[in-house]
Amino acid sequence: MFIRTICTIFAPEIIKGFIMALITISSYDEFAAYLGKELGQSDWLEISQERINMFADATLDHQWIHVDTERAKVDSPYHSTIAHGYLTLSLLPYLYQQVIEARNIKMLVNYGMDKMKFGIPVLVGKRVRLSCMLYNIANLRGTAKVEIKFTLEIEGERKPALEGIATFLYMFEN
Repeated sequence: MFIRTICTIFAPEIIKGFIMALITISSYDEFAAYLGKELGQSDWLEISQERINMFADATLDHQWIHVDTERAKVDSPYHSTIAHGYLTLSLLPYLYQQVIEARNIKMLVNYGMDKMKFGIPVLVGKRVRLSCMLYNIANLRGTAKVEIKFTLEIEGERKPALEGIATFLYMFEN
């Protein structure tokens, strides 16, 4: 975190498209100042076979394309196992907290998803990161309804794994 902050202050051109600083939001007005702007990117996260297997165990989805590495080498068009689509989706909260830190809030609610679509599969061993921008914000009687346009990128790929608009309700103190 310290290195992120120092790089952002002293050499933002060096890190453009690499690692962005964590944005801290404490009020509706602070959030609204980012309307239409890029919020940043998370760090890269590797999708390991162990992570895929744990997700399969948690969701009871043991389809061979995800968990059978030997069969996937032969029968899969990717010659590899792939992450579950919902595994990639479930990473959004973890990666999002690397972009936005909300302070001064009573509660944060995941309100829904719009225009969400899967792009290309994430092969085991690949790394993903979240890029997002503030798409829309509205003040609903003291609650900030925030729409975040997100893209889950795959390192080295032109097409994303996942994209859409996530809607959150931020209930700030005061």
